[in-house]
Order: sequence, then structure tokens, then C-alpha cells
Amino acid sequence: MSERSGTDDPEPLEPGPAGTLFVPVRPGPVGLATGWTARFFRTPLGDRTAVGFTSAHRLAATLGNGQPWIRLSEPALRALGTPLGVTVLTVDPQLTAQAPGRTVPAATARVRRPDPYPRSGPTAATRCGR
Repeated sequence: MSERSGTDDPEPLEPGPAGTLFVPVRPGPVGLATGWTARFFRTPLGDRTAVGFTSAHRLAATLGNGQPWIRLSEPALRALGTPLGVTVLTVDPQLTAQAPGRTVPAATARVRRPDPYPRSGPTAATRCGR
């Protein structure tokens, strides 16, 4: 028997149909009927992967509460990735890393190196033989 109350809970207490996933999305190009596009990620080895979660709670715990999502079946998610060469599907990933920030090219980056011969302090006296 279901423990679901009579309220209009957007997320049922019971899992959805087998193979139905909560898929992270991002705003899509203007003119699409839904306005959303599935997000694809990279594995630690750099391969592209489709990602789905078995609950909205797991998605929010991994990607944050502000991450929009849609519900898709596993075959539908795979079909979205196939034309893009995405053949891997990851369900309920637990580890994520933020995208690397912008890096400054080495030629323009200013690197401050410690002075090998400081002019004051105990290290200067030791190096000068005092």
C-alpha cells in the first residue's frame, strides 16, 4: 500500500516507473518547443556521458537545488545522446567537480617568486654567515 498522502506532491514518495530518470537540463536555443536541452557531462577520463538521477533529491544533492531537470526514460535519454556521439549513460553520479575557471596564459601571468636572498630576518643573517 502506498504511503502517499492526498496532497499534490510534485515528487511521489514511491519511485517512478523503471527506467525513468531525472535529467539535468539547461536553457536551449530559442524556438525549441520545450526551451530546454539535456546537459551532457564528462567522465573522469574525459569521455562524454549522459547523466540521469533516480530521484530529484539525488539530483539536487549532487548538482544543487537550482539545477532544472526533466523526466525522461532511459531509452529517450540515450536517443538524445546518440547523434552527438554520447554512448555512455551514468546514473546517480556522486562526485562532481566544477568546470575549471578561466586561466591566464603563462606568457601574461605574473608569478611572484620568493626572494632567494631576503634582506631581513633570521634567514638573511644565516645566509650571509653572520
